[in-house]
Amino acid sequence: MKPSSATGRPSSATGRPSSATDKPSRARLLRASASIEPSTSPFKAKGRNLSSEARSLAKTDKIVLTGGAGLVGLNLVVELRAAGYTQIVVIDKLRENLDLLRRIHPEVRCVHADLAEPSATWERELEGCACAVLLHAHITGLSAAPFVRNNIDATRLILAALRAARVPYVIDVSSSVVNSVADDDYTRTKKQQERLVAESGLRHCCLRPTLMFGWFDPKHLGWLARLMEKAPIFPIPGDGRFMRQPLYQRDFCRIIRACIEQEKIGTYDIVGDTQIDYVDIIRAIKRIKGLRTIIVNIPYGLFDALLRLYAAFDSRPPFTSAQLKALTAGDHFTGVDTEREFGIRLTPFEDAMRETHRHPIYSSIVPAPTH
Repeated sequence: MKPSSATGRPSSATGRPSSATDKPSRARLLRASASIEPSTSPFKAKGRNLSSEARSLAKTDKIVLTGGAGLVGLNLVVELRAAGYTQIVVIDKLRENLDLLRRIHPEVRCVHADLAEPSATWERELEGCACAVLLHAHITGLSAAPFVRNNIDATRLILAALRAARVPYVIDVSSSVVNSVADDDYTRTKKQQERLVAESGLRHCCLRPTLMFGWFDPKHLGWLARLMEKAPIFPIPGDGRFMRQPLYQRDFCRIIRACIEQEKIGTYDIVGDTQIDYVDIIRAIKRIKGLRTIIVNIPYGLFDALLRLYAAFDSRPPFTSAQLKALTAGDHFTGVDTEREFGIRLTPFEDAMRETHRHPIYSSIVPAPTH
C-alpha cells in the first residue's frame, strides 16, 4: 500500500485511561482471547509462494516461537490461536511474561529457558516442529555485551538446533534498522543476525518491520502512553518533527501468519503505510486516551542529557540516548505492497491506535520489558 500522511483527527469518544497495574481475571482474559477474530484475508489468492517444496500446514502442526513472550510473540499467539492453531510452543527467558501468557492462553506450551545457553530443555522442543518463528532479540541497552549475547550467540545456537531437528521452515523477524543510517549495537547485531540466518542453509523468509505499536507493549509507544497518563507535562525533543512509519502489531502478526501458511521465501521490508511525525503520534495518543497532559518542546541537547541521567540510575532504561539518535536519524523506508504480497491490508493508523488503547482487556496488560 502507498504511504499516506497523517496528523491525526479528533475522536468523538474519549475513552478511559487504562492502568498499567490492572490485572484482569483469568476468566476475562480467556473471554477476550476468544473474542479476537482471525484475519479473513484471501492468502492463497493474494500471496506468492516462491518455493516448490512448500507444504500444507495443518492447524495441529507444531509452531515454535523463540523469544515469544515479548511484544510480537504475545500478539502472534493471539492471532494464531484465533486462527485455530493448537500446538504452539513459546520459549523465553522471562518467567514473568511466560506466567502472563499462561494466564491468557493456558493451552499454549511455555518453556522457560535462556536461548544463549545450550540446553536440552529448549532444544528438544524443536523436535517435530513444522515452523519456527525467531523473535528473540535484545533491543535496548547501555553496553554491547547483551546485544551480542542475545542477537548473535543465541541465534547461532538456535540455528544449529533447528538444523539438527530438521525443522523445514523458519521465519526470521529482523528489523528495518538494517536499512537505517543508524550505527549502534542493535543495528550492527541485527545485521549480523540476518547474515547468520541467510547462511544457515535453512528454508526461511526474513521480515523487517518498522517501529511497531499495539497491545502488550512494555516499551516504545506503549511506555510513552503510560508515562503520559502519569505525567502532567510530557517533553518532546526539539520540534518533534521526526517522521516515523509505525506498523500496527496485529497487522504484522497477520503477515507472519500469512508467511507460515504460504511458506514465503525471501526478504521483505514491512513498512507502516502512514508517514507521521513523532509529535503527531504523541498527540494522537493523548487524544485517543482522553488525556490532559501538556506537551512541551524542550531543546534536543537537554532531552538527551535527561536520558543519560536516567540511565545512570536505571540499568534497563526504556528509552536511551542511542534510541533518541535513531529517532532523529531521518530514515525513510520503502516496503513491499502487503496486500499484493501477503493478502493483508494494513489497518488505518487512527483505527489501529484506538484498538490499541481502548480494548477492554488487552489495553491494560503490560508485560515486563524484554531487554
